[in-house]
Amino acid sequence: MHKNIYRFKEFLRISSARLRVHWYRLQGGRRIHPKCLFGKGATIERPWNVEMGPRCVLQPYVWLNVGGNNARLKIGAYTFIGRYVEIEIARSVIIGKGGLIAPGVFVTDHNHGIDKALTIYEQPSVIAPVVIGDNVWIGANCVILPGVTIGDGAVVAAGAVVNRDVPANAIVGGVPARLLKTRD
Repeated sequence: MHKNIYRFKEFLRISSARLRVHWYRLQGGRRIHPKCLFGKGATIERPWNVEMGPRCVLQPYVWLNVGGNNARLKIGAYTFIGRYVEIEIARSVIIGKGGLIAPGVFVTDHNHGIDKALTIYEQPSVIAPVVIGDNVWIGANCVILPGVTIGDGAVVAAGAVVNRDVPANAIVGGVPARLLKTRD
């Protein structure tokens, strides 16, 4: 009896996750693969500027904030994005295939300038693309800053702030993130 109830609830959860994908495809997200799954509360601003490969999973309350009509987000196949992840895009963020982004991660390709001659509210936005390679694991509550490239197979430890490039197969951690060791 309990097994059947669990199976039915799981069926409903998967079905509603598939329906959310089709909702965003109807809103113009034609490059979002129909075999993705979007959890409850997952939000995509400007879905027509998003490309997602097959079998991508957005857990509940993921926010993909594509900030303008020139901004682009590309997520490769079989990528998992955990709860409460926020990705802010002004121009370009590319995430490779087979990656894992744990809950609470913040990724942005833009930041405010810090020119002393201007007041804080007058600062221009500094934009630099972010590229995350294939088969990358980003731990919980990390921050990925503008202009960063994370190489294929890299691991970013939980809580790290990545402000410079990470080589392929490297394991980095800390604030700011530094090389801890490499994957063999």
